[in-house]
Formats: sequence, structure tokens, C-alpha cells
Amino acid sequence: MSEHPDEQRIDERAAHLTPEERAAGSDDPHRQAEVILEDSDARTDDPEGTLHRSTQTPE
Repeated sequence: MSEHPDEQRIDERAAHLTPEERAAGSDDPHRQAEVILEDSDARTDDPEGTLHRSTQTPE
């Protein structure tokens, strides 16, 4: 798994939440962005694992 996302990436992601993420709401957009990036990095680091775990990932 990749390292913890850096603060600049988190800040940028928190400033640009998608409309769906905004609609869902968050008490802590910074933490929300951090979790989104951690998940994204994990999927990028392990595409084979993602393929087998996700029903949305095409083969």
C-alpha cells in the first residue's frame, strides 16, 4: 500500500470534492479527501486486487 497522501494533495482534493461528495456532506472535508486519496492510491498500487474485489472494474 502506498504512503499516506501528502498534505498538499489532501488540501487540493478537499477543495474540489465532487457534487456527489458535497451532497453526501461531511463534518470534515479534509479527512474525507484523505480517505478518498488513500483508497485511490491503494487501488492504483494493486490493480489486480482491485479487479478481483470490485464489481465495477472491467476485466
